[in-house]
Amino acid sequence: MAFKRVLLKLSGEALMGPREFGLDEETIDALAQELVDVHSGGLELAIVIGGGNIFRGMAGTAEGIDRATGDYMGMLATVLNALAVQEALERHGAVGGSLLALRRLARCHPWHPGGHDPVP
Repeated sequence: MAFKRVLLKLSGEALMGPREFGLDEETIDALAQELVDVHSGGLELAIVIGGGNIFRGMAGTAEGIDRATGDYMGMLATVLNALAVQEALERHGAVGGSLLALRRLARCHPWHPGGHDPVP
């Protein structure tokens, strides 16, 4: 095997399947099974998931939503996708964790003391 670890970026649109928006459970389940199969072969995976299947911040801005608010909405869409994929991975026997992403999202809000997320 050429690599021990891989960073996989999944577009939110990859989770839609045949739908025009949102999440397709069958598509997510098949994706999770493939990821578990790849991991069981010895490859370590880190997954970054987009949220464009639910909300696009720039599209919201074009419709009059404040830029920062649109970005926050997009981040929440990403967390929703991460939770859906995590649940599917766990159903197939994998261990995952997206709670760190949720905690970081809360810490990035400008009303949080410091208004930023220092990476530990």
